[in-house]
Amino acid sequence: MQLKSIERLELPAAADMHVHLRQGELMDLVVPTIAQGGVDTVFVMPNLIPPLTTVEQVLEYRSKLLAITQDVHFQMSLFLHPSVTPEVIAQAAEAGITGVKMYPQGVTTNSDSGVSNLESFYSTFAAMEKHGLVLNLHGEVLESLAPANTTLEEAFLPTLKTLHERFPRLRIVLEHCTTAAAVEAVRACGPTVGATITAHHLYLTSDDACCDPFAFCKPIPKKPTDRDALVKAIVSGDSKFFLGTDSAPHPLKSKTSAAQGKAPAGVFTQPFAVQLVLLALEEAIERGVITEADVAQEKLEGFLSRFGRQFYRLPEVSGKKIVLERKGEKIPVSIQSKDGSVEVGISKAGAEVFSLSWK
Repeated sequence: MQLKSIERLELPAAADMHVHLRQGELMDLVVPTIAQGGVDTVFVMPNLIPPLTTVEQVLEYRSKLLAITQDVHFQMSLFLHPSVTPEVIAQAAEAGITGVKMYPQGVTTNSDSGVSNLESFYSTFAAMEKHGLVLNLHGEVLESLAPANTTLEEAFLPTLKTLHERFPRLRIVLEHCTTAAAVEAVRACGPTVGATITAHHLYLTSDDACCDPFAFCKPIPKKPTDRDALVKAIVSGDSKFFLGTDSAPHPLKSKTSAAQGKAPAGVFTQPFAVQLVLLALEEAIERGVITEADVAQEKLEGFLSRFGRQFYRLPEVSGKKIVLERKGEKIPVSIQSKDGSVEVGISKAGAEVFSLSWK
């Protein structure tokens, strides 16, 4: 595909299998941007305040999301917590909840109630394996537990291997891969292990994240070689890898008023999810990491739409289509509520991207 010169592109609606939709006025602002970014199916993270640790909480949250829009399929998750017992897993499966998200305690936003000992949850994982729920892993360790010169993600990878070996029929997603080592670790596992890759990790590196509050996120972007390994993974056509933007909105003022390195972690990409993936591929072509021939229609459709749906056992396509056209559109600095009381900065503001419409 001549991506850099193509004027019009038609794709199936995207499936974004890792989103943060927040609460209250921030939720009201962010949820409508899902469709704006070309997405009709999302897997929703449970790290709210308080975290979603009961079936009732998850269903109540889902009803709030559906009150905002019924044009999006919301796949819901529980927050892994001691109260999420095998009995709760059975109830969750009956209620149509899709997965359980594991956050190591204290590693990211709203994870203070996270996990410190995975072995204590083995009975819960066995129940998930039995009932068909997905285990979604924030694949990092605490900084104090990582060996010297090892990223927090790389230090976690032996745990992924152990869990897969212990529960070979349990579907596991290593969320938001950021390293070449993570890509290889996922490939080394069987077909029940997959991984999400964000849009922003396809174009950001650690040099960006250290200095720009709108590029600061967890997991932190890594070296250029890691970024390029992610790009190569998504154009490889390997169905283990699928879109999960980890789009994480924070009020604009909390990003701009924080001291350097102290801004809340999260990159907001939701309104331009598909376009930012395409832009990252264009930039990778310019760097010589991939060629235009590597970017095939089938591979784009796989990464953006089909592979995530397949892994989650959803209908392979929704039937909806998105149309992308070059019209000179540029990403705005932010989105804000009608009264201006809530504002969120967008990643890569000022970049020229495809305009997106629904067919």
